[in-house]
Amino acid sequence: MNETFVTVVGNLVDDPKLRTLEAGQDLASFRIASTSRRFDRDSQRWVDSSQLFLGVTCWRELAGNAAASLRRGDPVIVSGKLSTRTYEKDGQNRSVCELEALAIGPDLARGTAVFRRTPRSASEEPAGATADPAAAESRLVGAGV
Repeated sequence: MNETFVTVVGNLVDDPKLRTLEAGQDLASFRIASTSRRFDRDSQRWVDSSQLFLGVTCWRELAGNAAASLRRGDPVIVSGKLSTRTYEKDGQNRSVCELEALAIGPDLARGTAVFRRTPRSASEEPAGATADPAAAESRLVGAGV
């Protein structure tokens, strides 16, 4: 209920690592870097400010799609739940911010993308749904969308 939701725009620092847990759930993880920019009035130009590095995790179908679609250096927009994890290392308490992604997309301000739906199994198809994109488009056109 008191979760902190954020959206981060940045670049992937490494390729997503996909693994399947014993329970059968897919988990993907990667890091993202976001560099803020500010206008320097003295030099009359934009300059980079500090960088933010965040570990990102994603689950289930999002994990598989992220691992299949994203590569190091890709510009992305990640929305999800921000949390802090505390741990001990060398006798010192440390903390790290992590982002559990709920949605990931390409940053279209920096390039183009082609979206492909992942195929659904027959048991997941809603009633009246079709896997034929042309038929789906004709339904939308017929509905005035």
